Amino acid sequence: MTNSIADNLDAVRATLPEGVELVAVSKFHPVDALRQAYDAGQRRFGESRVQELTAKIPLMPPDTEWHFIGHLQTNKLKHIVGRVSMIESVDSLRLLGLIDDMSAERGVVSRVLMQVHVAAEQTKTGFLPDELLDWFAGRGFERLRATHICGLMGMATNTDDTARIDADFAAIADLRRRILAIAPDLRGFDTLSMGMSDDYPRAIAAGSTLVRVGTAIFGPREY
Repeated sequence: MTNSIADNLDAVRATLPEGVELVAVSKFHPVDALRQAYDAGQRRFGESRVQELTAKIPLMPPDTEWHFIGHLQTNKLKHIVGRVSMIESVDSLRLLGLIDDMSAERGVVSRVLMQVHVAAEQTKTGFLPDELLDWFAGRGFERLRATHICGLMGMATNTDDTARIDADFAAIADLRRRILAIAPDLRGFDTLSMGMSDDYPRAIAAGSTLVRVGTAIFGPREY
């Protein structure tokens, strides 16, 4: 007999230290599964496809917090700016600028994370650490009008090599410390989104404050 979503949620929450928050990654899962998690107390959900996200928003209670965690195409921005709690996957300055312009036009403040690329796979997107260090050193964040950068998001290499996984998480955490050293007046730059179902305990050990867990809660994806 498989555990219920509520049981799975309890099991995951029991492993999270104080100060570490949970995004239940609900992409490819039906609204019924999200409602089971919601009824068990979960409010923060992560989606990676704009069309799927916008279909689910009206079917869930209004206090649901949505995090967009996938690669975001610029032509889809209009569908989510002002409708999500956080965009975790800002992977280019062009995307950041468009989010800022649209947020200002709509009279909202968008909360975002800068996505860092440290993994070995070329398929993963994001800023190289030196790119972000240069941008923060140049105080590019001061030019934003309606966007608050809340921290960093990153993924470890998809490998069984735990030393490589630990090194990737350590590099992302170290980057956040280096950015704060460059720009000590940054406010609210306190989110480090690292770790998924297979590796989130290692991410927490490296300093993650937000984990993105799907399979351990909902089971295998329903494509």
